[in-house]
This record gives sequence, structure tokens and C-alpha cells, in this order.
Amino acid sequence: MPWSFYPNDYTRAVCAKRATGISLLDLTESNPTVVGFSYPHEAIAAIYGSIEDLTYAPEPLGPARARNAVCDYYAARGVSITPDRIALTASTSEAYSVLFKLFCDPGDEILVPVPSYPLFEYLAALESIRVLNYHLRYDGSWHIDFEHLEQAITDRTRAIITVNPNNPTGSFVKLREGEQLVRIATDHGLPLISDEVFMDYTLMDRQPRRSLADFDSTLIFSLNGLSKLAAMPQMKLGWIAMNGPRAELEQVRARLELILDTYLSVGTPVQQAAADLLRIGETLQAEIKVRTRMNLDAAHRELASSAAHVLRAEGGWSAIIQLPRVFSEQEWVARLLEQAAVVVQPGYFFDMGTEAYIVVSLISDPVVFAEGIARIGQVLQKEC
Repeated sequence: MPWSFYPNDYTRAVCAKRATGISLLDLTESNPTVVGFSYPHEAIAAIYGSIEDLTYAPEPLGPARARNAVCDYYAARGVSITPDRIALTASTSEAYSVLFKLFCDPGDEILVPVPSYPLFEYLAALESIRVLNYHLRYDGSWHIDFEHLEQAITDRTRAIITVNPNNPTGSFVKLREGEQLVRIATDHGLPLISDEVFMDYTLMDRQPRRSLADFDSTLIFSLNGLSKLAAMPQMKLGWIAMNGPRAELEQVRARLELILDTYLSVGTPVQQAAADLLRIGETLQAEIKVRTRMNLDAAHRELASSAAHVLRAEGGWSAIIQLPRVFSEQEWVARLLEQAAVVVQPGYFFDMGTEAYIVVSLISDPVVFAEGIARIGQVLQKEC
């Protein structure tokens, strides 16, 4: 593990600022259980309290009842999938590690989009494999650079990952992009792993989006779970939806079942409660959608006459704000912390290709968010 185990300079600066007793406006909080939603603690507790049978019956792919609930989720969104193509995991991160075990030997490579959430490098390294990047480009809207993607494929490439919608860009894989992505994967004999944890969180009234679970010309693994979908990261239940040519799918399913049977990491109570938790999650999801749109509107409104630019976001829980390059990202986040007591994330955390960008969480408390964005505007007015 060739990583630094010490806090970076910015983390130390934030901790030092907090230690002075100054109240900070944290625009990075992405934990839905602590940002003021009407969290249904009693309803969740009642579901667990009503479980009558906690007999341990280990089933590597998960019990039929829970997998049927996942199929119902897809059916409600126009995607037909059968329970035998669902595999339950304890989280999306675990789903990645399982699929890396399935497809990769040490030294193999996976392709990952950038910008993106800084998770893949760690997950890949823990499986002794390498991450290679392909670019998302921005020209007023985000899109996949397919030329760069194809150039990145080598004889050690074992899978292509897409994040739909991406975090933090908020860009969905459009219908034509999905078709081209599947075509490239098919031509090169590569499986596609589609991270769809933010799929239900649209920020626009009319947004073309499509789960890659709808395609079957190559092996496709669509990942989702309760963490974002139902705003229940503490429940620890994710899943893999498998699709592809029948013969390959049967082979893969048998091997995946063996890997999952080795760990059996998903708890019995959450599997028993899955259908009810998904139902409760719909209410939380609706509340989050209202807030993310409200906060995105506030960002546009508060920064409309400033030197900053809010990049187009189509879905998810994040927004990217472009700042003038009069300072580096590191200098900008330090100035916002010192002058405005506002905590944001620098773009380099997400491998933004150029500077200067900051990333903010759209699920932040609306009062905190609006005040924080207003303070960013004030700093911009002073510095620019």
C-alpha cells in the first residue's frame, strides 16, 4: 500500500481552524443521515423489529425475496431483469472488489473515467491491479472521449468502468454514448461495469438516461444499492445486476457465486428487510431530489454576477464550480477557509484535468449551502 497515511495539508488546515472554535460552513458533507432530512428512524427500526425469522440460511447470491425486491426496483424503471441475474453484496465497493477478483490477475488493468470519485485506485491496488484513465470532456456539457478510451485499451485491460451519472460531474451516459460504449466493449471482448448509484437523482426535468442493464451484447454489470438509492449507507446492502450473452453469463454467474460464497458478507436482517427499506427509501429519495435542485439553483443564483461558473450538472449529489485561475485550487480552498470559514473540496481530489475548480455537496443543509455559496461570492468579489 504505497499511500500516505498522514492527513494532507488542507485537512490539517480545516482541523486547525475547527480547533480555534470558529464555526465552519461545511459544503462537503455527503452523509444523508446527518444533514437534516426527515430521517425515518422509527420506521426503519419497526421493519427490523418485525422480522420473525432470523435463521441463518447462507445463499451466496442472496435470498430470493431480496433479489426479487431488486428486480421490482428495475421493473418500475422499465428494465426487465430476473432474480438469477442479481447478486447481493455488502456495498458497491465490495461489488467492485468481487468483480476485480473475477476478471483480473495481478498486474492487469481496468479503465476508469476521469474526473471521478477517488476510490478506484484504492480498490484496484488492494486487488494488485492497475487503474488506467480515459477522459470525460467538457464543452458546456460533459461527454465521453471515445477516442481516448480506445487508445487506453491494452492487452492487459480486463474491464471498462463507467459511472452513470458520474460523480462529481453529474453527467449521465446518454443513449448514444451507451450504445457506443457497449460497441467498444463488445469489439474488444471486455466486460462493462456500470456504477449507477446516483441513477435516480436527476437535476433536470427532462434528462435522457438509461441503465446499462438494458444491453446484452457483452457482459455488463450494473451496480447499485441502498447507500445512495435509499439514502441508507448504514444498512450495508448493494447488488450487481448481470447481463450479457447467455453462455458467458452462465459461466460468470457460477464463478461469481463461488467468490461470494467464500465471504458471505451480507447480513441476514438487511436481506430480510430489503423490500421494505427500498419502499421507505423512495420517500427519502424524493426529499433529496428537492434539496439537490434547490441547492443547485442557489449556486447559480448566488454566483450569477461573479467571476465563478457553475458547470452543467445533470444528476447526482455534487456540483463543480470553476473559479478564475488567478490562484491555484490549493490557494483558493485555503482562502475560502481563512476568509469565509467555508469548507469545499478542490478539483484535484477528483482528477480534474485543469484548474481551478471546487466541488460542493448538493445535499448540504439548504441554509448552510446558500450562506456558504454567498460567502464564496464575497471572496470572489474581493479577490477578482
